[in-house]
Amino acid sequence: MSSLSLLLQVPVLNLQLVVNGLLVGALFALVAYGLALVWGVMNVINIAQGDLVMVGGYLVWQLFQYGISPVLGIPIAAFIMYFVGVAIYRLAIASIVDKDYFITILATFGISILIQQLLNQVFGSDVRVVSYDLGSWFFFDGVVSIPRIKFVAFLAALILGLGLVLFLRRSRLGQAIRATAQNPRAARILGIDTDRVYAATFGINAAICAAAGGLVAMVWLIQPY
Repeated sequence: MSSLSLLLQVPVLNLQLVVNGLLVGALFALVAYGLALVWGVMNVINIAQGDLVMVGGYLVWQLFQYGISPVLGIPIAAFIMYFVGVAIYRLAIASIVDKDYFITILATFGISILIQQLLNQVFGSDVRVVSYDLGSWFFFDGVVSIPRIKFVAFLAALILGLGLVLFLRRSRLGQAIRATAQNPRAARILGIDTDRVYAATFGINAAICAAAGGLVAMVWLIQPY
């Protein structure tokens, strides 16, 4: 009740909550976009989505330890994770496409546990963060603050989301992904290699997760679980 009364006594704090929600929500929306892409195209519920985000975050963090700025680290991590996603599809996901939802949940849950344990073994259980402080903006006599790094992450998430929309609408692969999502059988009849489309879709999703994970590592923190 004390927190609620504080919000009533200082209404401007509600603006702080709204701003924080928008900045956080953009990253969640980016991750959810990749999740929806896999579900819509492949009919697979990917329980390991959050773990792919953490892998991307650890890649950006490791590159940061080597002196590579996150501005470069995030694209590099996304590039690497694309091929990791394709490999995961080839090794595990390919055999469960079009299977029952329960099977996809079990399979990706197993992948999730495997990724968590691998991250724990390689990086340890301590939390990590990419220290990339850009300062903050202060409003209303300092009551409302907006960390610049969160705003940058917000803009990056919007740009990545818009880029993915344009890619799906304008590129040949994007059109093939949309056609496969609408009717895989018809797409195969028309000459589309749906297996290649599925692999590319999961790879794109992993790249999206890597970019989101890099932003999370800069804005908050990451840990294997």
